[in-house]
Amino acid sequence: MTSDRRRILVVEDDGTIANAVQSRLAAEGFEVRVAGDGETALREYAAHQPDLVVLDRLLPGLDGVEVCRRIQAGRPVPVLMLTALGEETDLLVGLGVGADDYMTKPFSMRELVARVRALLRRVERASRLAAEDTVIRVGEVEIDTAERRVFVRGAEAHLTRTEYDLLRRLAERPGLVYERERLLIDIWGFSGAAAYRTVDSHIRALRRKLGPDVVRTVHGVGYALARD
Repeated sequence: MTSDRRRILVVEDDGTIANAVQSRLAAEGFEVRVAGDGETALREYAAHQPDLVVLDRLLPGLDGVEVCRRIQAGRPVPVLMLTALGEETDLLVGLGVGADDYMTKPFSMRELVARVRALLRRVERASRLAAEDTVIRVGEVEIDTAERRVFVRGAEAHLTRTEYDLLRRLAERPGLVYERERLLIDIWGFSGAAAYRTVDSHIRALRRKLGPDVVRTVHGVGYALARD
């Protein structure tokens, strides 16, 4: 068991789920605080500056999407969104305001812990990569890796942390087809066919922001960044 004492804010209005998540994360060595509604979540976030937020999509008062939007407008922080909704549009809304990953209820605590640790590792890795001063150009897309900014035909495209990391990975070898399993391991830090939808959702988000032809699908295999 790793005792890193990094701070996690759990925002969940179902007391049973909130207590279970808090207990498991605390047992894994994290410092955990819990909020049962959106307003309380924002106060806890401002007061304790957590390293990661586990955020329910449906909350009384301010919903999870608005909470995510507000906290990401200040100091960006990795967000794992929990949702009982199955509609793709609901998931994309959460991803669009800065959620890095999502899990659909019911979920296993073991998987929750794995995803939390993977998100925290990604933040550490991104900090190291940000020290590089490189501009990657693929077709009409330009990636400023030092500032983690992306431009399409000179106009900035505002990507979430996960969208940027995914694009950066595809841009390392334009034209190469990356299997979804490979992308899950490289970007999210875990694997499994049950999570392929995570990759698909983020690819759709990238296409909405960069253009429908920037990332191509190779059916039955995976995705590639188009060279032209």
